[in-house]
Amino acid sequence: MSLTRCLLVRTEVKEFIKQCMLAVGTKASHASSLADVLVEGDLRDHYSHGLNHMDLYVKEIQAGICAKEGGPVVEKESVATALVNGKNLLGPVVGNYCMSLALKKAQEVGIGWVVAYGSNHYGIAGYYSMQALKKNMIGMCYTNSSPLVVPTRVHTGDPISVAAPAKDGDSFELDMATSAVALRKVELSARNGCSIPEGWGCDADGLPSSDPNAVLSGGGLVPVGGSETTGGYKGYGLALMVEVFCGILAGSRYSKYIRTWRKTDSKANLGQCFVALNPEFFADGFNDRMSDLLSIHRNLEPAVPEMPVMVPGDPERRHNQTCRELDGIPYSLSVVKHMNKVASTLGVTLLLPTHGLIQ
Repeated sequence: MSLTRCLLVRTEVKEFIKQCMLAVGTKASHASSLADVLVEGDLRDHYSHGLNHMDLYVKEIQAGICAKEGGPVVEKESVATALVNGKNLLGPVVGNYCMSLALKKAQEVGIGWVVAYGSNHYGIAGYYSMQALKKNMIGMCYTNSSPLVVPTRVHTGDPISVAAPAKDGDSFELDMATSAVALRKVELSARNGCSIPEGWGCDADGLPSSDPNAVLSGGGLVPVGGSETTGGYKGYGLALMVEVFCGILAGSRYSKYIRTWRKTDSKANLGQCFVALNPEFFADGFNDRMSDLLSIHRNLEPAVPEMPVMVPGDPERRHNQTCRELDGIPYSLSVVKHMNKVASTLGVTLLLPTHGLIQ
């Protein structure tokens, strides 16, 4: 199905998100932090975690299950570790604080491992791990999530993100769910009236389905690998590993105890983990070897000539480059219209333009 799209300027999307969050009483700096991570998600072609997701944050603030102001607090700390109380703030506020703290510790002692409880959805995990690249460090980020995934023998689609610097601004950037696909991609397909590939999820009876509404209404996602015979237990195992680093280590809610997304009857109390590693404390020549590793894989002979081998981060870089060439971000018109409706109900008059349609 071909989607009607319109081209929006990055700054106008950020301002739109900020105005919507201000309209429900969010502190200005917190609204800006959220706008930054959502637009970054769209620039990296993760539309499921960008503007499309804004209404979730609005509803959680309106329902009083997410704090409008304040700041995270360190409750326990060593030279290399910290336990942070996110104070039920917007996820990006907690995430930025924790990653900054992890980087500071890694600068001093080689590693920073910070876990947080009392947090909320924070957008794309890669936004935080990639902050380490600016310091020439390795960044890792994990978060737990609502139960979304049908079991390989039910768990969450807890994401994993790792970023590592190479030479000349190049880098390895892994940002993945431990389910076959992120739930927000299914939601985006439903909003756009599109079917989903078989293999993403199943209906309430556990049968494979290409109907996003069937997956969202009592069905679920499948883990990375699919069924047990095709390795689904590996995705399931990775999700449990993330839960150990997040919910269990931080003392937040975990697994079935986390509320279902889009329900606003209780606080999320997510657990999140932020790690920074300083290569300077390890073998010399890290960036050279990283560049070599990336080159080895990019230069492999592709099975299909017009589809070159890429490394994690390359597809996102390509989309970012396309946005720069277009001087804007292409958005589905249905998503823009939906968010304008949300803004109108909040009394926001600065709506997103719906002209400038593109193919």
